[in-house]
Amino acid sequence: MPKSKLIGIVACSGEEIPEGTVSRVAVLKAFGKLMSPNIVTTCLPLFLAGQQQEREFVWAHPTITIEGCEKRCAERAIRMYGGNPKATIVVTDVEKETELMPKSRVYIGEKGEKLADAIAEKICKEVEKIVSECDKE
Repeated sequence: MPKSKLIGIVACSGEEIPEGTVSRVAVLKAFGKLMSPNIVTTCLPLFLAGQQQEREFVWAHPTITIEGCEKRCAERAIRMYGGNPKATIVVTDVEKETELMPKSRVYIGEKGEKLADAIAEKICKEVEKIVSECDKE
C-alpha cells in the first residue's frame, strides 16, 4: 500500500445496543490483524459535530463504515455531509449469516467475540480490496 494512501474506518457509536459494542470491538480486532499505519479510525461523533479535520479526512480518503444495525447511522451521516463510503458492514447482517449473537451491550460474551472476529475478517477483506484498487491507480 502506498504510504500516502489512508483508509478510514468508522464504527457505530450506538451505545444502546449490543451490536454497537460488537462493531467497535471488531474494529479493534481488525486493527490488530492489519497492523498498518495506513488504517485509521474516524470519530463519528466529532464528524457529526462538524469537526473539520474528521470531515476532510472522510472526503479525501476511502472509508469503511461498521454499522451496528440496519439504520446505518455512520453511512448516512457520511453521505449527508458529502462523503461516500467505499464499503459498509452491518453487524445484524453478519449475525444472520453466522447465527452468533452478543450477550449484552456491556458484556458481549463468547458468541459476541466470535461475531466480532467474523466482522474483523470482513473489515480486513474490504481493506485488502481497497488497497488492491489503489494499487491499480
